[in-house]
Amino acid sequence: MERRRAPAANRRYRQRRFWDALYRQEGAEPREWLGGLSRFLPQLKAELRPGDRILVLGCGNSALSHDLHQLGYTDVTSIDFSPACIAAMRARHARCPGLRWAIMDIRALTFPDATFDVVLEKGTLDVLMVEETDPWHVSPQAIAAMHRVLSEVSRVLRPGGCFISITFAQPHFRKPHYAQEVFGWSLRHVACGDQDGDTGAFHYFLYIMRKGQPLDPLDLAMGRQLHQPPPPPAPPPPAPPDDDEDYLFAIQL
Repeated sequence: MERRRAPAANRRYRQRRFWDALYRQEGAEPREWLGGLSRFLPQLKAELRPGDRILVLGCGNSALSHDLHQLGYTDVTSIDFSPACIAAMRARHARCPGLRWAIMDIRALTFPDATFDVVLEKGTLDVLMVEETDPWHVSPQAIAAMHRVLSEVSRVLRPGGCFISITFAQPHFRKPHYAQEVFGWSLRHVACGDQDGDTGAFHYFLYIMRKGQPLDPLDLAMGRQLHQPPPPPAPPPPAPPDDDEDYLFAIQL
């Protein structure tokens, strides 16, 4: 079966020139994907300590790094692959010496091994999936891109450190990517946000991976399914017999 193609506009979210143009227009005026820090602060604070060395992936022009600094988490490094973004954020937060900014690709981090206590991302990894049309059967290219980023995250995390991923992606779609034994971490998730359908809001998920702890067997099994080939397409239904009673097959019972 031929894979459906994602809308052409989705492709732009993986292109540096799109983000450069956006940040040249917007500057460092805060734009929040998945909402601001207050929406998930209770869950996040349970995983953070004031002295943690924190890395924020794909910071964009979110206020997340600055808000963490204001709460007392003063060792925060933020990266983005857009030079326009990093230039704007450096200028906006020049008076916060504890905030560091670097132009960097999340697929090839230049930090030494075991540099950070916490790696945090909010909506950044979702960009790797923007061209996918079937979340049940993700393309090998997207699987490989996600694996490459997560390998880098695991490498720069110190033993006992944690990776926190905030996304709308539901557990049965996202956990298989995270639940890979090679990363050397455990995995759990919590739901956040307003789950009351009457308000028109919907919830999202925090995935917490702790370096040096084992995966639950159920998560490990889910991770192994990611690399299994998709099932063959179902055979077409049998054709009705060619006789005078064909009309019987058209009756809706």
